Amino acid sequence: MTKALPALDCPAAFQPEFAKIIDQLVFQLSRSITAVHSVYVAGSVVRKQAVAGRSDLNVTLVVAESLTVSEHAILSSIVSRVEQQWPQITAVQLTVLTKDEVLDISTIFKWGFWLKHCCVCVFGDDLSSRFGCFEPSWEIGRSMNDDLPLQLDEYRRKIMATRVVSHYLSFCRDVAKKMIWSCYSLVFHRSGKLALSLEQAAELFLSFYPQHGVAIERLFLLVSGTQVPKKAVLFMINDFGQWIVAEFGKIERKIG
Repeated sequence: MTKALPALDCPAAFQPEFAKIIDQLVFQLSRSITAVHSVYVAGSVVRKQAVAGRSDLNVTLVVAESLTVSEHAILSSIVSRVEQQWPQITAVQLTVLTKDEVLDISTIFKWGFWLKHCCVCVFGDDLSSRFGCFEPSWEIGRSMNDDLPLQLDEYRRKIMATRVVSHYLSFCRDVAKKMIWSCYSLVFHRSGKLALSLEQAAELFLSFYPQHGVAIERLFLLVSGTQVPKKAVLFMINDFGQWIVAEFGKIERKIG
């Protein structure tokens, strides 16, 4: 019998060097964006395993209503300022959602699962309390990757266009992380386990697809920040990335 997954508990205290960043970001958001409803943090910072200079800050911002063009500009400015001021983080990965999007029944397997099991609330009304604990399912894995082809195309475009090494390495790291998490989503319903790190995600994926060990090693090389020729990265996206997309389609046709 499938067991419900545990909700992610908020740590009593974040690592000091990252707690300051979260406090400043929340202060800036709540002061500058009137529509802020709640703010959530995910990833290694929540697990208290973040490494200064190597980890990013994954933030989900829920707003009461859609932001205006000027508010989006303010938001971009806040993120840029935080990234420049705090070298402890490689980037702020920000997702903006409206409250209605989060509570929409059609997105429950995506945003409901995300807030309940992958994030902790650091400001505002915690919407994760509106959801019960989820069980591992194909619906969740599929929903978390419903825009995977578009994301891969966007990363491909950015990688092809950039001539700035730091931007290139950042894009490579981000697309590699996305592909590893997507691989894990392929087996989430079969493993019955919630991976909270890239390493756990890769291990669970390879337990079902051991033949793709080399591809996963190459993705971790990109995650590490190692500079790889652009042609090799584009090949990974076009080859292994498209295999992931095709495998989602294959499983969907089988499970429905």
